[in-house]
Amino acid sequence: MALVAGVDSSTQACKVVVRDAASGALVREGRAPHPDGTEVAPAAWAAALERAVAQAGGLDDVAAVAVGGQQHGMVCLDEDGRVVRDALLWNDTRSAGAAADLTRELGGPQAWADAVGLVPVASFTVTKLRWLAEHEPPSARRTAAVCLPHDWLTWVLAGRPDLDALVTDRGDASGTGYWSAATGEYRPDLLQRALGSTPVVPRVLGPAEAAGTSTTGAVLGPGTGDNAAAALGLAAGPGDVVCSIGTSGVVSIVSTTPAADASGAVAGFADATGNYLPLVATLNAARVLDATARLLGVDHDELSRLALSAPPGAGGLVLVPYLEGERTPDRPDSTGALHGLTLATATPAHLARAAVEGLLCGLADGLDAVRATGAQVRRVLLVGGGARSEAVRRIAPAVLGVPVLVPPPGEYVADGAARQAAWVLSGGDRPPEWPRPGTEVHEADPTAAVRERYAEVRDLTAGRA
Repeated sequence: MALVAGVDSSTQACKVVVRDAASGALVREGRAPHPDGTEVAPAAWAAALERAVAQAGGLDDVAAVAVGGQQHGMVCLDEDGRVVRDALLWNDTRSAGAAADLTRELGGPQAWADAVGLVPVASFTVTKLRWLAEHEPPSARRTAAVCLPHDWLTWVLAGRPDLDALVTDRGDASGTGYWSAATGEYRPDLLQRALGSTPVVPRVLGPAEAAGTSTTGAVLGPGTGDNAAAALGLAAGPGDVVCSIGTSGVVSIVSTTPAADASGAVAGFADATGNYLPLVATLNAARVLDATARLLGVDHDELSRLALSAPPGAGGLVLVPYLEGERTPDRPDSTGALHGLTLATATPAHLARAAVEGLLCGLADGLDAVRATGAQVRRVLLVGGGARSEAVRRIAPAVLGVPVLVPPPGEYVADGAARQAAWVLSGGDRPPEWPRPGTEVHEADPTAAVRERYAEVRDLTAGRA
């Protein structure tokens, strides 16, 4: 029995799964936390990986391994391969001004969408490099290579060879802001514009191309970013939307055509199989449920029961859930709004229903944005902490308007990395088919009136803080 390992080096922790390469059966697993903050020493990732691997029983008997990692983080290396400064993570917002400057300098959002399929925001690596050049010139001058968290960990697993051995994949490269998913090429001019130089960048491997071998003798997969790894772990195919309800909401779709959205709502990423992964992020997701449960003084099970006891549309009560501002649509200074409160709707059940529907309508807006790029939507795969809510699972088909599948909870990023490792090991044309029993299927049951009423209130509150 050949074994493969998948690593998920996320913002919060490092998870390692060891699976049977043929069947996907879980053999063992391990986990270790990462430090808090938006600026982290990469050595902490390596230490967490070592602890998680040890908890998972080691890699000595593993034939192949691949790494899925948090996207966009900036890891700068000097000419000797030493880390220049702590890595800036995707959620570090200090480069927001640099994003605005870069957007303006190139000629506006459309120019960036045409160039690399996305419009700069603080999360993307290109903006962090501009911040580095402006605020830490000595560090910028020392920078001989730039890579992403998963690239660096793959390089560490390989024994830290020379800088020319750095590799990445399409999925993660597409989130840098200086690599185009549509053309499959780097844009050195954008790298120069950001950093003032053109350091070494990782070679972009094909989806099942080996990245060398680890110090334990395992074949290394190219790895990928977390969103692409999750899609691979879920076996998402063209037309499948992965809708993740966590701290933030993520709506991404596997598409056969690249996306270039000048509004910036949709990031034109690539996936880990050779297709594309247009993606929308919302700021408000599972914490909308947390806040409503707190307001009502109930736990999540009771919140769900209350929501399901109220009628669809909550009698006209609408919660626009912009509790932390919002990114999609772009309303960073907005707040939540409750509209349609009457004597009849002033009940815990109506508020619970409005919260669940508002959360799902926000994600449906993201789905509309993805659909507007030309992607054909077939079904939704609903994952994340928010998918544990029975009310969310049962109401989602009515709001999203397409069939909704709810896979059992799992470490989908690590599983996707493991599936990639098995693919590289097999040398096949496609990743292996691993069964995933226990998936709930909820057929489409569109309730247009819910979305129409939500849109009325959403637009009524536009421009209001």
